[in-house]
Amino acid sequence: MDINTNKSYTKYYVIAWVFGLIFYFLDYVIRSAPAVMFPELSQSFSVNEIRLVEIVGTYYYTYSTCSLIAGIALDRFGAKYSLFAGALILGIGCLLFMISSQFSGVVGRLFQGAGCAFAFPGCVYLASKGFSAKSLATAIGFTQCLGMLGGSAGQFVVGPLIEEGMNINTFWLSIGIFTIIVAFGLWFITPSNITDKNIESTEKKQSLLNPYKIVFSNPQSWFCGIISGLLFAPTTIFAMTWAVDFFQKDRAFDFHTATISSAMVAFGWVFGCPLIGYITDKINKRKPVLVFGAVFMIVALTQLLYFPNMFPAKYSMFLLGVASGAAMIPYSIIKEANPDNVKGSATGAINFITFGVTTLLSPLFSHLFGRTLNGTLDKTNHFQQAGLFWIIGIAIAILVSFLLKETGSGKKPDAETVIL
Repeated sequence: MDINTNKSYTKYYVIAWVFGLIFYFLDYVIRSAPAVMFPELSQSFSVNEIRLVEIVGTYYYTYSTCSLIAGIALDRFGAKYSLFAGALILGIGCLLFMISSQFSGVVGRLFQGAGCAFAFPGCVYLASKGFSAKSLATAIGFTQCLGMLGGSAGQFVVGPLIEEGMNINTFWLSIGIFTIIVAFGLWFITPSNITDKNIESTEKKQSLLNPYKIVFSNPQSWFCGIISGLLFAPTTIFAMTWAVDFFQKDRAFDFHTATISSAMVAFGWVFGCPLIGYITDKINKRKPVLVFGAVFMIVALTQLLYFPNMFPAKYSMFLLGVASGAAMIPYSIIKEANPDNVKGSATGAINFITFGVTTLLSPLFSHLFGRTLNGTLDKTNHFQQAGLFWIIGIAIAILVSFLLKETGSGKKPDAETVIL
């Protein structure tokens, strides 16, 4: 691509990135909002609580698998068509949640997961086109911050609205229409992919799945995904799905307190992601910060479970959120451990593995602890055992992290690595 042509399109990529940020914000609002409307959704879909969690959890089935599709689409077709399709599918998935049937709930949640899979990789792609290397990491950190604000808003804002009597259909209609408007904004603003003809000809000769062959044949990619998945799981499964219910039934919190406490994890991410990212860049090391963040997550959970009178739950959950910002470090490592020409696919691959782990852990946690939430007599012990489940997962992530190769050593990177 001609350098001057590339520069002339930079401002359009930045504007498109802003629309991508809105898309990513909506991703997390929609991902976390069901946690604050369990009774209403159960009634709407005519299912019990456990079945509802299964429906909500189907989000991760399509999120993980479509992350692979998103990576291929971005590498092959660029952001214009990929992000438009993702946001449109997400909007349709929200509208399907208005239909009072179990089938529409499952299909709607599957659509939501599929659409959201394009949000973060798309924002990273647009940021790489619109920002210089000096400000790229900052732009990606800001992207993640806004996503976490969306996760927090999905509970902080939506919870009180539901508590005050807002009909859930009003919420899903409003956010569905708004998401579709954002989809068309992405369509009109994002430049079409401009590719050098020689490069394009070479890419056509390559296998469509060739980038994933490169990424998945690298053991470091798998280690990154497993670690990230185990560190993400306490936030995506517990905080964004179960925490409100657990706080109400095991800790006897009222709905408002339970909602605020749950939402503080995502709010902690807002500070944790840029802070931990800054520290990793400052010391130019990945693994020590990754391990420290994971250990701090265990400390925060231990305090919440066994010493609840030391700090209110909302502070414990906030600290858990700050520390769990370490889950983003493997996203940098996987890019640094793989060739430059598979950047989009590397992001898609780690999303696939990360949320594949979530997809496996969610039904396991539901079976072990969700089913016994209403029937258990020893509430304190039940809450502690449920939390211990996540502590064990984090401990496994720490052990796997020792298998990672340090990619932020400060040495000059070789030709096959790329710094995020």
